[in-house]
Amino acid sequence: MKRIILGTAGHIDHGKTSFIRALTGIDTDRLKEEKERGITIELGFAHFQLPSGILVGIVDVPGHERFVHHMVSGATGMDVVALFVAADEGVMPQTREHLDICRLLNIPQGLVVLTKIDLVEDPEWIELVKEDIREATAGTFLEGAPVIEVSSVTGEGIDEFVKALDRIARNIQEKPAHGPFRLPVDRVFTLKGFGTVVTGTARSGIIRTGDPLVVYPRGVSTRARTIHVHGQPVSEAVPGMRTAINLQGVEREDVCRGDVVAPPNSLIPSTLMDVELTLLPSASRPLKHGTKVRFHTGTAELLATVVALDRESINPGETAVVQLVLDNPTAVLANDRFVVRSYSPIVTIGGGKILDPLPRKHRRKGKIKAAEALNRLRKLADREAILWHIEEKQTRGIGIKELQVKTAIYGCQLEAILNELENEGQIHRVPGDPIAFVHTVHFKKVQDLIMKKVAEYHRSHPLKRGISRELLATSLSSKISARMFQAALESLENSGKVCVEQEIVRLPDHKAVLKPDEVKIRNAIERIYLDARLQPPYFKDVEDTVPGSSDQRRSILQWMLDEGILIRVKEDLIFHSEALVALKTLVVNHLKQNGELTPSQFKELTGVSRKYAIPLLEYLDREKITLRVGDVRVLRETAKSTSASD
Repeated sequence: MKRIILGTAGHIDHGKTSFIRALTGIDTDRLKEEKERGITIELGFAHFQLPSGILVGIVDVPGHERFVHHMVSGATGMDVVALFVAADEGVMPQTREHLDICRLLNIPQGLVVLTKIDLVEDPEWIELVKEDIREATAGTFLEGAPVIEVSSVTGEGIDEFVKALDRIARNIQEKPAHGPFRLPVDRVFTLKGFGTVVTGTARSGIIRTGDPLVVYPRGVSTRARTIHVHGQPVSEAVPGMRTAINLQGVEREDVCRGDVVAPPNSLIPSTLMDVELTLLPSASRPLKHGTKVRFHTGTAELLATVVALDRESINPGETAVVQLVLDNPTAVLANDRFVVRSYSPIVTIGGGKILDPLPRKHRRKGKIKAAEALNRLRKLADREAILWHIEEKQTRGIGIKELQVKTAIYGCQLEAILNELENEGQIHRVPGDPIAFVHTVHFKKVQDLIMKKVAEYHRSHPLKRGISRELLATSLSSKISARMFQAALESLENSGKVCVEQEIVRLPDHKAVLKPDEVKIRNAIERIYLDARLQPPYFKDVEDTVPGSSDQRRSILQWMLDEGILIRVKEDLIFHSEALVALKTLVVNHLKQNGELTPSQFKELTGVSRKYAIPLLEYLDREKITLRVGDVRVLRETAKSTSASD
């Protein structure tokens, strides 16, 4: 069954609630104060079915200027609006303000209801009021809309209204079900035996009984215990439905009007919004940088500060991109509509749509550049907008969750576009949890920076094999995440542009070439260790016998260790590789003949003292030549063979 939401609009006491009661039999004024005073204070709800079978949910909004913020809440999710004008009064201030709000919220279509015609006997007066309506709606979405004359007392015109609404409703496209379920909360109450219930107009997605939910921006986790639509229990609700959800395990104080109920990980609360804002031509003065305003989006009302980007103020009738800094967080998506009202006096002055619900804060020097970028974003289609947001993140990359909120594109549609961009080579997918995406231009910048840092290290340390992975990572910009660095390094390694050997990174063609004076130092150091064999001195004790400066000696010593000419067995104990190769042969032959080797036998076999014996035995264990069994060593291969035969 097709469903639409009809909203009312119009000045106080222009017959909105009376007409709905006459149309549906439902009194939308449910509060005692509303009945006593005869005015609508809170949002009211009703429903009825059109002859075509379309189910209409009605949101009745207050007309009094003190309750316009409730009207803005009620306008969220409207498919069509009925603008009410009393025949005995004509167009009034709230008529115009409500019409402005509907325009700013981009409500696509509607009709005008001329009420209380039973109170006016003069046909010329009726024509004057209609002319007043035509003048007020000129240039708006209601220009040329049907004007239905009705009386809630006599019932005159109600059938004509139903027919006119039915014609409009048939052409209204049902809201798409893709994207996350979102219910901006416009009412909260408790039911004995059930607990907390929230109501609102479902904006997107599908909710089913038992589905997990979160109350945003508070972050309260819950589930949909039961779901009702127009007072009837249902197993699921779809966009455009007036929906009530019984929230499991949520206290009344854990949720309020303005919150949004949606699935986990579907929204991200924020106090910054980059928006396209239009100041109404009727605004009494320009909107200046730093002005405090009342920001309405969905059912939320928050205080916000206007941060102008490319100008000091917005003149009445102008549209500009600005950043709004909210006093408290809210959870919205890109392209959501909003209304701003002045702080004092409280009147509607403008509104527009959200361009980026998760922007960075725009500082003084970057404001002009930010405005230029946002003006480009305003004109982009889905695919280009996704690419724009990925490029904006530069070397930081952006995850799926944030990208969804920034574009309001979800699921298969988003994944298809990302795959297409990746296949075209425009973006790079960075593995991890969650997966991130980076523009190829910025990914290449990270790669180029890695190559530059490695080359610089080679120039500064020509005798070193390469730079350690850790030192390389810390030498890069703090804006490059650890996994972005890892992905870029792996890509460079796979393409053969760098060599990664354990924890050392080097360029493929890097080789240390010793200068003549360095060759002399190398030969002197090597002679010390070749002559010492298995009982070498500490280098610090013989360093002064080697030519060159201290830095040169230490640098060449490290180069010899990196090249495997010398081997560090333990701290300051360094041996020549030839001595250790000979040692391995000696020990293996002994173990093959004798089966085992004690520390005492090792000292006798090699002629070394305990100072060298224990470190060398531990070195042989690490090299998997020997295996320690109690106090003796055995040949590791023999031990494996014995274990296998057992």
